[in-house]
Amino acid sequence: MNEPPSWYIVKRSVGNCEIIPSDQVGDDNLEIIEQWGPFSSEEEAIARCVGLIRAGKCKPV
Repeated sequence: MNEPPSWYIVKRSVGNCEIIPSDQVGDDNLEIIEQWGPFSSEEEAIARCVGLIRAGKCKPV
């Protein structure tokens, strides 16, 4: 059986944060300058992303 995807928050080089599934996170992506995760659900990742935006760690999309 396949496991449900985990979710990551990634900060792009322009400063925006994005929530992406684990299969899109890779070491070869040079636009990603920082990442947080994995999170077990997209809802949890969204809640954490709001916290990062409020803390000034990244800008909203």
